[in-house]
Amino acid sequence: MSAPFCTYKRKEKNGIFTGNKLESIVDFFKDRSSGYDNCLFSGNFCARKIMKMKPVSRAIWDGILTMPLVLPPTVAGFFLLLIFSLRRPFGKFLMENFDFKVVQTWKGCVIAAAVIAFPLMYRNARAAFEQVDVNLIYAGQTLGMSDRRIFWKVIVPAAAPGIASGTVLAFARAIGEYGATSMLAGNILGKTRTVSVAIAAETSAGNYDIAGFWVVVIVVISFVIVALINIVSGRGMKSRRWI
Repeated sequence: MSAPFCTYKRKEKNGIFTGNKLESIVDFFKDRSSGYDNCLFSGNFCARKIMKMKPVSRAIWDGILTMPLVLPPTVAGFFLLLIFSLRRPFGKFLMENFDFKVVQTWKGCVIAAAVIAFPLMYRNARAAFEQVDVNLIYAGQTLGMSDRRIFWKVIVPAAAPGIASGTVLAFARAIGEYGATSMLAGNILGKTRTVSVAIAAETSAGNYDIAGFWVVVIVVISFVIVALINIVSGRGMKSRRWI
């Protein structure tokens, strides 16, 4: 971030680096929004694909994709660490062939947030798709619409309330992720420290004013995003209200 926008200099207090507050806000929102976007689109995609599978295959894949929802975040972070560690085949392959490192980088924050929040988006999207009236799909086919056009013009608008609900829940889960992020990305100031980690670290160090600042930041960001999602999703539901 350029100098004119940085009003706080990095300094150390009680062994805890307070860092540049405005720069940390931008880094946090960039990392979390990336993980949230990945979760949003991949959740809808997987929900659509799994609905087309046979019952046995659907049950197996549904259980696999829902596991991060029921596992403790530290367990999910442990599995991610095993997968992306440079000592493991996959992590070593990514580093040697693509120079792509996940552990203790901002990419780890994105992946951890996406993995933990993914089941909420997936479950809500699948439930919304299953509630769509099949007669609407038949009507689209009768009019000569392609499957892709039916999905985007018929199914998605009909399932919009459920998708919006999943969007809010996934965002809330991603923005507050702590356990898996700490396991995979660590707590490196200016690199992988997220707001949730910063609040815990500053509170442990007794810096309640700094922790309070981050609490206000995350509350404001969460409220604005959730309000915007509700406003956007509510526009398409005005004609379908029963009250």
